[in-house]
Amino acid sequence: MTNAKRGRPVQYDREQALQRASDLFWSAGFAATSLDDLSAATQMTRPSLAGAFGDKEALYLAALERYRDAGVDALRETLSGKLPLRTELAEVLRKSTDVYMATTDAARGCLLIGTASVEAVHRPAVRRVLQESLAAFNTILEERIRKAIADGELGPEADAAGLASVASAIMHSLAVRARAGEPREALDKLSGAALDLISGKMRRERAE
Repeated sequence: MTNAKRGRPVQYDREQALQRASDLFWSAGFAATSLDDLSAATQMTRPSLAGAFGDKEALYLAALERYRDAGVDALRETLSGKLPLRTELAEVLRKSTDVYMATTDAARGCLLIGTASVEAVHRPAVRRVLQESLAAFNTILEERIRKAIADGELGPEADAAGLASVASAIMHSLAVRARAGEPREALDKLSGAALDLISGKMRRERAE
């Protein structure tokens, strides 16, 4: 029998560590972020990071999935169906733009679109998470648009899947344009045009 004391497990806040890692990946990208950078940002040693998350790619994937899951929850909450489709979509685009331009420095855009789209080319696991994320967002948008068709907000001829893809594409474009430095006024103008297109307002006004 030995009296040697067992080492105490390393304590860390997983959510806090992922948030700090996400902020770093979001600002610098995956390739430019080193393990030393991540260690400093999370205040965890490199062995502790490896023990908690695995290698750098595994930590990046965990950060992407956390970001994606939060986005899915927020999208479902906003597209509840309690308000008109145009009102809810306007709120989605407004909130998305708020996130894309949230920092006081240069706008970071979207973590998924801004960083994962680069790494997806040669990292299959990143490509999988990106595909799953885009599909999840599209599914929620399509479900809400189908409800709008069923409720008579949109005509029966409306293409729910196509309009969902348009809405999703506008969100991606807002993220890229924000990162490129376009002003908020320009982004809001794009959102307004997208809402007109999706809600059919322009077509109705021509008919009247």
